Amino acid sequence: MSGYLIYSVVATYYQQGMTFRPFWQDGWIRPALILPQLIAQLRNPTLRADGEALLFSAKSFAAAMLAYFIALRIGLPRPAWAIVTVYLVSQPTGGASLSRGLYRLMGTLAGALATVTIVPTFANEPVVCSAVLAGWIGLGLFLSLLDRTPRSYAFVLSGYTTSLIGFPAVAAPAAVFDTAIVRVQEIALGILCAVVIHRYVFPRPMTGQFQAKLAATLHDARRLACDVLNNVSESSCRDDRYRMALDMLALRGLATHLPYDPVTTRLRGPTLRTLHDRLAHLLLLLADVEERISLIHAPGMPEKLAQFLYRVRRWITLDTPNDRGTEAHRVFQNARSFGHADDATLIDGLVANIARHLAELVGLLHDIERLGAEASAAECATEPFHGHGKTTGYVFHRDPMMAARAGLGAALGILFGCFFWIWSAWPDGGLAVSVLGVTCALFGNVDVPVPYVRKYMLGSVYGIAISLIYSVTVLPRVFEFSVLIAVLAPAFLFGGSLQARPSTAFMALGITLTVPILVGLGPVYGGDFAEAINSSIALLMGVGFGAATMTLFQTVSPDNAINRLLRLGRRDAAYRVRSRVSTKAVWTNLTIDRIALLRPRLSLSARPTTETIDMIVRDLRIGHAVSRLREQFDQLESEPLSAIQVLLLDLAHHFDRGSPSVDELNTQVEELIARIVVGTGAHRHLLDPLIDLRFALSPVQNSEARA
Repeated sequence: MSGYLIYSVVATYYQQGMTFRPFWQDGWIRPALILPQLIAQLRNPTLRADGEALLFSAKSFAAAMLAYFIALRIGLPRPAWAIVTVYLVSQPTGGASLSRGLYRLMGTLAGALATVTIVPTFANEPVVCSAVLAGWIGLGLFLSLLDRTPRSYAFVLSGYTTSLIGFPAVAAPAAVFDTAIVRVQEIALGILCAVVIHRYVFPRPMTGQFQAKLAATLHDARRLACDVLNNVSESSCRDDRYRMALDMLALRGLATHLPYDPVTTRLRGPTLRTLHDRLAHLLLLLADVEERISLIHAPGMPEKLAQFLYRVRRWITLDTPNDRGTEAHRVFQNARSFGHADDATLIDGLVANIARHLAELVGLLHDIERLGAEASAAECATEPFHGHGKTTGYVFHRDPMMAARAGLGAALGILFGCFFWIWSAWPDGGLAVSVLGVTCALFGNVDVPVPYVRKYMLGSVYGIAISLIYSVTVLPRVFEFSVLIAVLAPAFLFGGSLQARPSTAFMALGITLTVPILVGLGPVYGGDFAEAINSSIALLMGVGFGAATMTLFQTVSPDNAINRLLRLGRRDAAYRVRSRVSTKAVWTNLTIDRIALLRPRLSLSARPTTETIDMIVRDLRIGHAVSRLREQFDQLESEPLSAIQVLLLDLAHHFDRGSPSVDELNTQVEELIARIVVGTGAHRHLLDPLIDLRFALSPVQNSEARA
């Protein structure tokens, strides 16, 4: 790192035509020129990332050696598992390390309890015992996929622990209870050391990372709203809007760890839930406003509406929150002057509809800014426009069928491995099946797990090579604990620095999980080259067989996953059209999560990303427009009621079977609007929700997205 810094400064001088001269010719080398370059290089993102990775690696290694030392002093028989636990639990921030450690401890206790219940019960039936253990691992994976929060790690670890303890005990069930007790102690020790080091030694709070992500998301929300108001929201801008769904998912993941953060300031849960509700509503509202902006300057529109748009554009450029809060109240008062009259024309209704959406956009941005300031513990004197009603917060998409498919696939893959082990009577088959179970549990939460398994397998190959070098040439010559730490440092610091980078985290996992076990870091050195080779073969075969079975049973193509999400979205839209229960916030937040799930899958598919997401957003807007329409006409007993009921029935059929078409639905809505405009004033309150429905039914730009 220091070499990179020196090189950068020298290269900068060279590029600027500067030369270093001896201090006796020109005094000291010009520090006024050197210091800015030093500061600039220290701010370099690459250099900072390298420094953070090295710090994380050093802290993880210190925690691992502390756990190893304590395990030796208290007489634990397999202290290597304490080292493995440290690297499994360690996270870049103190809050994430603590929460992950607690979830791992809960999962370990559940897995150990399940193992000591299953193995003795079926001790005389190895095949049945293996099947029940495989079923438990599949159940843990199923529950983790339903949870979809960092808490899901506890379910994964319950299966992980069962795999490590249970399968080797199938051949020797008498020792399973002692093994489980010792394993829990070793894991608890590793968790304790990891949490203490990452929490109190150069701690990295999660709160700062969360607030930086939140500030960036709020800035993007304001920028995207400005783009829409200035009518520059083309396909790329819409893609930026939908990328906010991923940011909101990331914020939700970070917020889960905030209660465990070492900082004293605590962000309030209700504030974060309300903020998420406003951001989700904003994404939906931006699509509504985008379609209406182009009509403001159309022929027949009053100049008053164009002036109102100018006022909204001017509001969004104001500098201070207080100025924006005061002006927002004036914008709302101005929007009320566009209200409906009993003799309102279609143009009047359209103008009022556009003004209402613009005012709502101002109110949402005002609330988002206020809530963002509150979440950052800043002063905020203005009041919200949308009140303090019940909040929903992030709603996760949960698909029990796909989760059951993944869990059953993992159980089948492990069961086939057990059949091969028992049939062949392979002495190291228990280790291979244990690794197989770990692979299926750790990587079964993604649609296509094999690329990640390959990275893990590559790391395992590196780990095996490092382990053999240490076992044969290094450790036999080590007799002091301090020397042992020194010789282990290069391998573990290398693996820890890889673990801190997302692109190499899975490969690092193969190194840090393999080296402590294969090297045999126990109370005394007991290196056995033949045993190490056999264990290495079993490990690689377990990972390789896991990749093969996961390809068969746990892999879902991106297109199939996309189709599944779209079908569920249309099913919910049909239910929304038929239901009289208002669940607007829940459904909106659920759709935001589905957009976050769609985006990475669409990048692997030939489908157009923006148009496909436009389609699911359109279905959401149709459902909300129908909800407003129901609220308005439920008390009517006159002729328009039957026509609206026919429209709602056709909308439900459209989502169920694709007919009638969007064009036919548009015709029905336009006929209803015309009848209300020329009719009596008793039904004028239906005009606004019907205009919303007409805009929502606007066809997606690329109709091939539904193919």
